[in-house]
Amino acid sequence: MFTIWKRNAVVITVLVFVCVAVYLNWSYTRLGDSQTGKTLGEATLVDGEDAGGAVDEADVYADTDLADYFATARLTRQQARDSALALLNETAAADNAAQSVRDEANESIQAMAAYTLAEAQIENLVTAKGYADCIAFISTDGISVVVAPPEGGLTTADVAKITDIITDQTSFATEQIKIVAAS
Repeated sequence: MFTIWKRNAVVITVLVFVCVAVYLNWSYTRLGDSQTGKTLGEATLVDGEDAGGAVDEADVYADTDLADYFATARLTRQQARDSALALLNETAAADNAAQSVRDEANESIQAMAAYTLAEAQIENLVTAKGYADCIAFISTDGISVVVAPPEGGLTTADVAKITDIITDQTSFATEQIKIVAAS
């Protein structure tokens, strides 16, 4: 008799928790729907201008496209790297693979880690120099850096600054460096 009561109490408790979870999910979803289109910290005046002046719609779309490019490029780079890393880890861990193949896979993993670190350092240093965004792609043949250009476009002085950062952080010669302005 006592076990039946205990089982019913457990079932009722689980049902209460499920009901509470469903209610909370519903209320948070409803709250999110009422705030659609609002961004915290966003300030727009009544006449359609932001606090800094008139809004140029073309600039807004260009900035969004550029930000989307960098986000997409980073995501694609990370997905490709994760896929390659999974294959290399699988090869390095394979018991039936020759030792030379396993050693080569481990060296490739270490090189990939070094490339990742160098890319992050280059990207951080380039953005620290005042550029809006940057993404670096390192391979064994060289390095390509895509930079969000300043208003006047990339000048030779800009290219020299970025090249200096790259040569300080890597062992690539200037002939192996490719700098591209994102458009």
